[in-house]
Amino acid sequence: MTILRQPSYYIPHGGGPCFFMPDPAGTWAGMAHFLSHLRSKLPEKPQAILVISGHWETDGFRFTGSPHPSLLFDYYGFPPHTYQLRYDSPGSPELAQRTAGLLRSAGFKAGVDDERGLDHGVFVPLKVAFPEAEIPVLQMSLDRSLDPALHFAVGAALESLRDEGVLILGSGMSFHNLRAYGDPRATAPSLAFDGWLAGAVEQARPGRSAALAGWEQAPAARLSHPREEHLIPLMVAAGASEGAGRRVYGELVLGTAVSGFRFD
Repeated sequence: MTILRQPSYYIPHGGGPCFFMPDPAGTWAGMAHFLSHLRSKLPEKPQAILVISGHWETDGFRFTGSPHPSLLFDYYGFPPHTYQLRYDSPGSPELAQRTAGLLRSAGFKAGVDDERGLDHGVFVPLKVAFPEAEIPVLQMSLDRSLDPALHFAVGAALESLRDEGVLILGSGMSFHNLRAYGDPRATAPSLAFDGWLAGAVEQARPGRSAALAGWEQAPAARLSHPREEHLIPLMVAAGASEGAGRRVYGELVLGTAVSGFRFD
C-alpha cells in the first residue's frame, strides 16, 4: 500500500477549552471551522499525528511514549465540565522511540517520557479536527531555550516522517499576549506582525529559516509574543518542509490577528 506524504501545519489552539463552552459572540467560531475542516484538506488519513505544543518545555526534546496517553488539564478557572473532556486516542511507543532516535542521530538531545499525558494544546484542537480519536497521537516538547533556529533544524530532521504518513502539527497562537486580547490598541500592531509573519512563511526554506530566526526584529514582535513559546511550534512545522508555506487561516480574534499556515 502506498502511503501519501502528509503536510505540516502551524495551527491555532484557541484559549483553554474554548471550543467546548458556550460562545454566544462567536469568538471562536471561525477557528473551530478551520480546525474541523483540516482533515478534509489532507491527502489521506494520517498514519499518526505528531503535535508540538507551546505548553511543554524540557531540556532537549521529549516525546510522549504511553500507549494510552492521559490528558493534562493545564488550564485554570474554567467550568467543571471542561475538566471532564475525553480524548482517548492511542499513543505510539514505537514511533516515540524511533523519532527520538531520529533526532539523536541528527545530533539533538532527545528522549521519551512514558508518563506524561497530552496537554490542552494537543487534545483541545484535536477534539475538533479529529473527533474520533482513532489516530495515534504523539506530543513533542519544546527545548527550554526557545531558540528558533534550533527548532527549525529539528523540524528539518523530522521531515522524513511526513513520507511515512505522519501529520506534523505545530500548535500555538500566532498572536499570544493575554493582556492585549480585546484591547483595540493591539489590532493595528497585531496586523503588522501578522503580515510580516506571513511574508516570512511564504519563502522557501533557506530564506524562511533566516527570517524566522530573526522574528524579534519584526514589527510589534514582543507585543505579539511577550514570551515566544506559542510561536516556536511554527519553527518546527516550517522546518519540516523545503517549499514555501502559505496562510490557510486568518481572522481577527478578540481584536488581534491570528493565522494558521500549511507547508507541503
